[in-house]
Amino acid sequence: MQKNSQRNPQRVIRYQVIADDLRNRVNSGEFAAGELLPSEAELSKSFAASRVTIRRALEALRAERLVDSRQGFGWYVAAEPLRQDLSHLGTIERQLRAAGMRSERRILSFSFVEAPPRVRDILGERTVLEVRRLNLADGQPFAAVTVWCPEAIGNQLSRADVERASFLEQLPVELGGASQTIGARVASAETAALLGIPVGSALLVADRVTRSSLGRPVLVSRHVFAAHRTEFEVELSFASDSFGAVGVRLLEDSEPESPASAVTED
Repeated sequence: MQKNSQRNPQRVIRYQVIADDLRNRVNSGEFAAGELLPSEAELSKSFAASRVTIRRALEALRAERLVDSRQGFGWYVAAEPLRQDLSHLGTIERQLRAAGMRSERRILSFSFVEAPPRVRDILGERTVLEVRRLNLADGQPFAAVTVWCPEAIGNQLSRADVERASFLEQLPVELGGASQTIGARVASAETAALLGIPVGSALLVADRVTRSSLGRPVLVSRHVFAAHRTEFEVELSFASDSFGAVGVRLLEDSEPESPASAVTED
């Protein structure tokens, strides 16, 4: 009896099947833009496939610009980072709306506390209102924010007020401007849980001091962003001696991000 040696023309290529499944789940919204995908180990287990096969599927989706990865961070749904303009004082919500994204804020805590040393030095106050908040973009965690303001100002605000709108939109003083420093940190366990990112992954941290029109500091805030979801941009005018000490500060040791100061916008 003659054996049938004809091969199946519909031969299944395993990594393509996995790539198709993940593509469909991304397109259906199961994984949102910027959201972390399950780890390679988790995908290997759920698909009963080798890590090599999983990596091939993910690389195929990367070639389609559907997913991306960063060292120590993992794979995530590709998304254009939100570019925040540093040329004027504004709110996260306004930036998100301008980018066509749905903005949401969740108040994590609202309390009067003893001012941390740095905040006390800037505001000259022993007791301050501290508000910790999580900002979301299209339902996904985008920024962890902590704001401190003098007790006299804080007494005029309620938890409902700061949940409804930014401090900048409801402070009972005329604002004159702000100074801001931006640095890199790594995510603590607390911040990683808030932003939905791995512990130790890269953060962009913006520390801001907002002043009244009379030059008095009225807010101190810390804004923490997952590095893959945001970029800062500013227009620079040319000056022959533009690169000097002003605006540049070198740190001998990068300060680790502490849970107490992890959460931060105005």
